[in-house]
Amino acid sequence: MTTQETRHGPQSVRGPRINKGLVIVNTGNGKGKTTAAMGVLMRAWGRDMKVVMLQFIKHTTANFGEQRAAEKMGVTVRAMGDGFTWRSQDLDASADLARALWEDAKEVIAAGEFDLVILDEFTYPMHYGWLPVEDVVDALKARPEMQHVIITGRHAPEALVEYADLVTEMNVVKHPYDAGIKAQPGIEF
Repeated sequence: MTTQETRHGPQSVRGPRINKGLVIVNTGNGKGKTTAAMGVLMRAWGRDMKVVMLQFIKHTTANFGEQRAAEKMGVTVRAMGDGFTWRSQDLDASADLARALWEDAKEVIAAGEFDLVILDEFTYPMHYGWLPVEDVVDALKARPEMQHVIITGRHAPEALVEYADLVTEMNVVKHPYDAGIKAQPGIEF
């Protein structure tokens, strides 16, 4: 009998193990949500899985380290936003961009071409009320059986957390920003 450690302590796993595509949510106020998703992207790509990353909120012209690396790997990373929402001059336009990318994302998910779909910073459009959480969960339920989807961002809605197979909450213990240190290339972007 196999024993695994859960948040509730040691627990026996009974019955057959199943293979299924996972819905993974990286949320919380700490750094590392996108970074963790990129780590899985690298791992999946290394296993010859087809991977794609759709970035909500991040500006359409963004050229961060993850986009540069993905381009060298031949992996699609597409940003469709107008930057950080708290700096937006037009939140209606920000919402429209998020809704448009979600329409694209639903098609990507439903088509089943990719083994791993990452929806980066995707919790924000739900949190801000731009997208109904029920619509998102319905699309996830209808996805191909072995397709994995990773969703990142703060404020993951409870219905998404309930549906997901794996949820990790990143918490801040200490951050250099609090000491007046600016964001660093290769670390934050």
